[in-house]
Amino acid sequence: MDVIEAIRKRRSIRQYLEKPIPEETLMTILECARIAPSAGNRQPWVFIVVKTKETKDLLMAAAGNQPALGQAPVVIVVCADPEVAGARYEDRGRTLYCIQDTAAAIENMMLAAVSLDLGTCWVGAFKETEARKALNLPPNLRPVAMFPLGYPDQERPPRELKPYEDVVWTR
Repeated sequence: MDVIEAIRKRRSIRQYLEKPIPEETLMTILECARIAPSAGNRQPWVFIVVKTKETKDLLMAAAGNQPALGQAPVVIVVCADPEVAGARYEDRGRTLYCIQDTAAAIENMMLAAVSLDLGTCWVGAFKETEARKALNLPPNLRPVAMFPLGYPDQERPPRELKPYEDVVWTR
């Protein structure tokens, strides 16, 4: 699947089959995150792969009991280390670049997943303190997003988008 097709096919999937993800497939997706662009090539990220029911349940609770987090065979939590970006870019690195960088890595993983017939859903609505505790994170890491990953057990139609002219301005 080419990248344009993957972009057009991507949907937020919230229901998954009880089918394990081959380790090689998971590694391919994580490698796509690792090679994402980052400001100054600082790579201020850590990717936590969660497979245990206990930890997935804790993450699900931190995210307002979103069932997809408990149902998917894998949940990937993307963390930023603000000081890695801040060491070069000061406050802008801590507050913006590390977030942009992790977002680029997340999108790479999501598109890679689609190209491998897997589904994902970007989960940003969660209680950060609870997620940190569930993962036993060191103080330097901030969980930015988590996403369930698995084989879809649902089909989603294209979502309604704003008209092109409303979002693309030419000057």
